[in-house]
Amino acid sequence: MAVQTAARPRERFSLIPKGKLARSEALWFWFFIMPWVIGFLVFTLYPIVASFYYSLTRYNISSDPVFIGFDNYVSLANDRVFWKSIQVTTYYTLLSVPTGIALGLLLAVLLNQKVPLLGVFRTIYYLPTLLAGSVAVAVLFSWIMNPTFGIINLSIRSLVGPDGFIPLGITGPRWLQDENWVMPSYAIMALWAFGGTMLIYLSALQGVPTALYEAAEIDGASRIQQFFNVTLPMISPVILFTFITGVIGAFQQFTAAYVIAGGSTLGTPNYASMFYNLYLFVNAFTRYRLGVASAQAWILLVIILLLTMLMFWVSRRYVHYESDEQGGI
Repeated sequence: MAVQTAARPRERFSLIPKGKLARSEALWFWFFIMPWVIGFLVFTLYPIVASFYYSLTRYNISSDPVFIGFDNYVSLANDRVFWKSIQVTTYYTLLSVPTGIALGLLLAVLLNQKVPLLGVFRTIYYLPTLLAGSVAVAVLFSWIMNPTFGIINLSIRSLVGPDGFIPLGITGPRWLQDENWVMPSYAIMALWAFGGTMLIYLSALQGVPTALYEAAEIDGASRIQQFFNVTLPMISPVILFTFITGVIGAFQQFTAAYVIAGGSTLGTPNYASMFYNLYLFVNAFTRYRLGVASAQAWILLVIILLLTMLMFWVSRRYVHYESDEQGGI
């Protein structure tokens, strides 16, 4: 019986020898990637290494850094304002991240229905995200939440009737000027950007197989049961993603607090708005304690790393991946 031999693939004809061709391709590769490599080395890797070195020194720009070991970390551990900044940032994260995720998911579910002018509504809710985290938004909310002439307190104090304002005799909170209300105020301000989360969830919802809903409907599941038993498990990886990025973004909050507090070193009132990054900025560019600020940056890196690892560990129990049922990892 004749044995068939596998046909050998035809080699590509080239006027350049193989060795020279490989070297030529490698040279062109490095030529095109070199701008990114230079940018990474100069603007990313070098600042990371330099910041760690400065965190071990006493450095104030005007003089050469003096190596002091871990004294900056020890001084931060004994700094009351440093611990207050962690407390403030954690409180803000607990308020803003779950609320933003819940509203974004709710809005995505509503905008995933077949209603007229659906594209217009999606655009309207997403547009504010383009200005999220900007100085203009911080200034806008500082006016809206002004306790004297802000539109929120004006609406609380009186209603608009045919004969003008009708006083209600209700006094609104002092919002950004009240120690107890300042963090809820910043959390409300963060909801300006939940349109971006909505868009992510909307994409995830449209990727859920309709066959699952049909099977659940045949089994007699209601719309609410379908949401909790089909929708949430299927989009749980996306929820994990938005939760992790939300926590990372919340711990890096800076612009709104800096603009509203006017760059104050106190984070008034009573350090109640002293976010972690704001205190880092104060140490670096107000007190010129560059070594302490660098140590704060590395502590923030460790905090975010530990929180991310914790969220991934917890997610193993609650996050559903399709590959798990298909024999994947």
